[in-house]
Amino acid sequence: MTLKYLITGATGGLGKQVLNYFVAHVPPSEFAAASSNVTNKARFEDRGIAFRHVDYDDEQSLSSGLRDVENLLFVSTNTFDNERRDKQHRRLIDAAKRAGVKHVWYTSLAFGGFSNDSKAAVQQAHLITERLLKESGLTFTSIREGVYAEAFPVFLNWYPNSTTVTLPADGEVAFTQRTELGEATARLIIRGGYENEIVLLTTGETITAKEVVDVINEVTGRQVKFEIVSPEEYARVNGENDQGGKPKAFFQMVATWWGDIAKGELRTTDGLMRDVLGREPTKPRDALRKLLTENRDYTWHQNYV
Repeated sequence: MTLKYLITGATGGLGKQVLNYFVAHVPPSEFAAASSNVTNKARFEDRGIAFRHVDYDDEQSLSSGLRDVENLLFVSTNTFDNERRDKQHRRLIDAAKRAGVKHVWYTSLAFGGFSNDSKAAVQQAHLITERLLKESGLTFTSIREGVYAEAFPVFLNWYPNSTTVTLPADGEVAFTQRTELGEATARLIIRGGYENEIVLLTTGETITAKEVVDVINEVTGRQVKFEIVSPEEYARVNGENDQGGKPKAFFQMVATWWGDIAKGELRTTDGLMRDVLGREPTKPRDALRKLLTENRDYTWHQNYV
C-alpha cells in the first residue's frame, strides 16, 4: 500500500512540528512518522499515527522504512560531525532511490541564502547532500530552513546569569521561529511542486547579536554587556570555563560561523514563508521577546554538552 507522506526525525524539534501539522490537517491513513529509535513506535501508535523505523545508520531499516513512499521528508541529522552526516545522508539517498520514492523534501540550512558557494563549515554537509540529490536522479526539493530563533543562546553563548556576551564578530541573522518553520515545511510538502529546486524559508527581517542583547536587557531588566574580541580570544575565553561544558574546539567552530555571518551569510530573507503560511512570519525581535517574556531564564539544550 502506497504511503503518501513519511516524516523522518518525527521526535526532533523540526520534525515534531511538521508532524503536528499533519496530525491536525491530513487524514491519518496518508502519513506515517519515522524515528531511528524503534522503541518510539508505541508513542506514535498510541496517538493513532502509523510508525516506520528509519535509522540512517541501518541499511535494513532504510530499505523497509522507505518502501512505497511517495513524499519523504528527509530531516538532516543533528550531528556536528560532517563526515558522519555525509555518510548517513548518502545512505538515505541511495535507499530512497532503490525504494522508488517519488519526491524527497530535504531540510537544509539557510547559510548563504540561495547561493551554492557558502564557506560556512556548518553548511558544507548540506551543500554536499544537495549535490548528491541532484546527481541521484530523484525528484527533490531542498528547503533551506532559517536559523531557529529558539537557538539564539548557543549563537551568543548566553546563559541566564551571563553579564557579558563576547563574540568574534557581529552581523545580521534572520532568526525564524521553529514552530512556524515546521508549519511552513508541512504546508510546502502538502502543496507540492518545487521539483528539483532550492527554496528558502525565513522570516522577513534580520537582527544582529548586539540587538539580541538589547532585547534581552529590555525584556528581562538585565544589563548584559556586548563586546567584540578576536576569534582567538573568543575561543580562549569561552572555552576555558564554559557553563555548558563545551570545549574550546566548539568555540573555534562557532567563531567561523560568526565570521561568515559578518559577511552576510544569514542576511538573506525570502517571501515564500509568508506565502505558504498565509501570514507574516514572526519577526526576530518579537520571537525573542516572546521566549524571554514566557521565561526570563530561557535556555537552549544545545548550549550544554
